[in-house]
Amino acid sequence: VQLVESGGGSAQAGGSLTLSCAFSGYTYSGHCMAWFRQAPGKEREGVASTTSDGITNYADSVKGRFTISKDSAKNTLYLQMNNLKPEDTAMYYCAAAALFCWRLLSERAADYWGQGTQVTVS
Repeated sequence: VQLVESGGGSAQAGGSLTLSCAFSGYTYSGHCMAWFRQAPGKEREGVASTTSDGITNYADSVKGRFTISKDSAKNTLYLQMNNLKPEDTAMYYCAAAALFCWRLLSERAADYWGQGTQVTVS
């Protein structure tokens, strides 16, 4: 399984960025994919997750600002981030699990990880 993130960068507060995660060797059907982030000096936290049935969950800190979506034809997961805040600054990771997730995917439940992409908001 390979997960490759892209789309990170710098943005001003109030701006937008879209992260992409191209995946291969992973069967998304019946399973769960997610975005996590880790800020300097902090633990990695779940941001958003989605299932092949379209169930989505978000951390309270990003609800109403971030949207997780997927393009099954392109084997790509996205995270649209709007109204960015300086506290969104972190390394963002794409993750995939070999299980279904009714709630926000936990770090411990993720089986596969991408290498991360940096997001900096000033």
